[in-house]
Amino acid sequence: MTHRTSSRPPCVVISGVSGAGKSTVARQLAERLGVPFAEADDFHSPDSIRKMASGVPLDDRDRRAWLESVGRWLGDRDAAGSGGVASCSALRRRYRDILRSACPATVFFQLTADREVLAGRLGGRRGHFMPQTLLDSQLATLEPLEPDERGASLDASPAPEEIVRTAVKLLDGR
Repeated sequence: MTHRTSSRPPCVVISGVSGAGKSTVARQLAERLGVPFAEADDFHSPDSIRKMASGVPLDDRDRRAWLESVGRWLGDRDAAGSGGVASCSALRRRYRDILRSACPATVFFQLTADREVLAGRLGGRRGHFMPQTLLDSQLATLEPLEPDERGASLDASPAPEEIVRTAVKLLDGR
């Protein structure tokens, strides 16, 4: 994990597959840091949402404009000096690279958990467009953070508050 070298609020992406707790952790981390929050799902086009809701995974063409929009949001927060936290799957290195191209200082915390934990969470979730049937597709797509990527992999099993405490410690370099 590369630590913050300035007192500027960070730009952070909480990433991982569906059911990992990205939105919950990202919201709580943004609140804890006192920075804006963005839910990357809100940046999807209506066509992409319909596609996922029908059980069809997005392809890279579907994802590009979405990731560029999330990246612009991060870049704008960085340029303004406000920092920000976004929840975004960012499953592959090349997807994270798109986000980084708009905001090079982005820190990624990739939430990970066993398939059974994730499936259990998805099975209990109501009112979300992402069906449990796409979990295996997401797990097959997931690429762990590489050593040169700023960030860390975090166990998604503990309570969100504990994950947030760990993320803050990593950001502060403790």
